[in-house]
Amino acid sequence: MRWTTKLAAAALAALLTACSTTPTTVGRVVPFTTVTTYEGIPAEQRAPITILVSIDGFKPDYLNRGVTPNLSRLAAGGVTGPMRPSFPSKTFPNHWTIVTGLRPDRNGIVANKMEDKARPDEVFTMSSDDPFWWNEATPIWVDAEKAGIRTGTMFWPGSNVAVGGEKASKWPYEIKGGSRPSDWAQFNQVITEEARVLGVLDWVRRPAAIRPTFITTYFDTVDTAGHSFGPDDKRTTQAVAEVDKRIGQLVDGLAEMGQPANIVIVADHGMAATSTTRIVALDAVLAQGSYRVVENGPYATLEALPGQEAVVEKAFLGKHAHMECWRKGEIPERFHYGRNPRIPPILCLAETGWEIKERAPTSQYSGGNHGFDNFAPEMAALFIANGPAFRAATIPAFDNVDVYPLLRRLLGLSQVSGKDGTDAVFRDVLTGR
Repeated sequence: MRWTTKLAAAALAALLTACSTTPTTVGRVVPFTTVTTYEGIPAEQRAPITILVSIDGFKPDYLNRGVTPNLSRLAAGGVTGPMRPSFPSKTFPNHWTIVTGLRPDRNGIVANKMEDKARPDEVFTMSSDDPFWWNEATPIWVDAEKAGIRTGTMFWPGSNVAVGGEKASKWPYEIKGGSRPSDWAQFNQVITEEARVLGVLDWVRRPAAIRPTFITTYFDTVDTAGHSFGPDDKRTTQAVAEVDKRIGQLVDGLAEMGQPANIVIVADHGMAATSTTRIVALDAVLAQGSYRVVENGPYATLEALPGQEAVVEKAFLGKHAHMECWRKGEIPERFHYGRNPRIPPILCLAETGWEIKERAPTSQYSGGNHGFDNFAPEMAALFIANGPAFRAATIPAFDNVDVYPLLRRLLGLSQVSGKDGTDAVFRDVLTGR
């Protein structure tokens, strides 16, 4: 996935890299008590903070490649288990799910690209920051700020958007009065992953009064490599090794400051190998001219042109070679998808490893993609939680909507009704700290 930016990359990079940290020992994140300064005076005794880390496109089995000493150590000393993404297994829907506790069908971010009839001349893309698109759900940093917990987001989809506001009376579709984290940065892919870690550590170095106690950060290079080269390529493994170094840098920096932290490391989805040898061409099913395609790839969403509904449904609905299509109201219940008005009338889902295109490609390629059946093993996402709040344990498979209630518990926020997940899978592995 790629985002665009609204800030000058050089200026933000200079800001984030204006700090440094000396590595110490990487391992289990344990609670710290008193740290002695060079003058022998007891330093501040810090309470644990919570850090939510996203490694986009990180498959759990990447830990088996022998290049992740830091992540593997955190997993061995903390909590880990297979995590299912929500459908569609795409970047923006799942990042918003993790921080809102609502699946895409309910949180409003139903795709990386979507439309809304209330804004007929607009299309949501991964650079859209109008609160109109994001305001169907409230992320955890909004509730935390209301409870007096300072938050900071060193990148997370939607964290640059003022959400939680009300519709303005002069124009029903304009949102006014939303809020952001106390500290946040506009995503820029040019900002290195090292600079992101150093930026987080700079926030933690602040005096207690202005120090975030809930922080998010985001790494994208593993996903980029997986798309470009495929999940099994050595260059993807190199990207995995590099992000592991950044995790080690984060843990070491926290240890150097004597800052205990509950670190929750997640991925939004996995990655499946794809190539031009596995393509379903829509125009081979029905010639173009009677429908339009809103989104395509591992799944496609379609809308019939006026008067062509019967023709389009007859051609597409049902099973095809390497693809199955449903009316939005008839999508299998296990996907929890199809009720939101932003979802087009027809969804076609490809067999894992295949892709749906409007027409057959004219050039050859191979790489990787996600967006497939969220129960497919290739779409499984990384989950590691390590810190004073966690016992070492391996837990059974769970849905990523369960991360949100876990975060609320770590922050000392009360649980709220009406969400899609539960923290039940974590209750036996929490220490109460």
